[in-house]
Amino acid sequence: MSNIGILGGTFNPIHLGHTLPAKAVAAHLSLDEILLIPASIPPHKASPNISAKHRATMVKLACDAEPNFSCDERELQRNGHSFTVDTLRELSQCHPNTHLYFIMGLDSLLTFTTWHKHQEILSFCHLVVNTRPNYQLSNINQATKLLLNKHQVDDAKALKNSYAGGILLLPSSLPNYDKHLDINISSSEVRQRLINKQECQHLLSPAVLDFINKNKLYR
Repeated sequence: MSNIGILGGTFNPIHLGHTLPAKAVAAHLSLDEILLIPASIPPHKASPNISAKHRATMVKLACDAEPNFSCDERELQRNGHSFTVDTLRELSQCHPNTHLYFIMGLDSLLTFTTWHKHQEILSFCHLVVNTRPNYQLSNINQATKLLLNKHQVDDAKALKNSYAGGILLLPSSLPNYDKHLDINISSSEVRQRLINKQECQHLLSPAVLDFINKNKLYR
């Protein structure tokens, strides 16, 4: 069985807060590959103000620096909203005999039970959740509590013993993760810094920043 990590998002733009944690997760779980999947029309967000072509190009540029990363454009080729369940169903068909690990942040886990066909999502993949320092799960809603009671596992070995359906909460500090980067940086904050002509070298890969400047994006 091979092991593929999946990181989806608008990536508007893709930044180190996306790629460095994903790289650390890949090392922690011994993943063979990470697929970065830019969304076309995210169901829970407004339509991006940057073209899908530009966003996909930035993802490809970010992937060029990481040999195990690749850009998957299937959601950009799909009409209408990009539902995670449809993507995972396709990926499970394209990659038989493969464990799929869907990487998300703790904020996404807290809304996961509202996602379209969320239980079906868990039939195709495991969820791997990047937590935050001093995170507390005591105040989560009842639906998320029930979800964790049913699906949470204690370690990566438990995930690999089953095809799908596990939820692993990662430790807030992983080896190989750059402690100097604020993992909570958002794309909206990066966009605002670009609009304000503030320094972004510490938040974006050189190739992505160069592409943004050459194409006068986020101005």
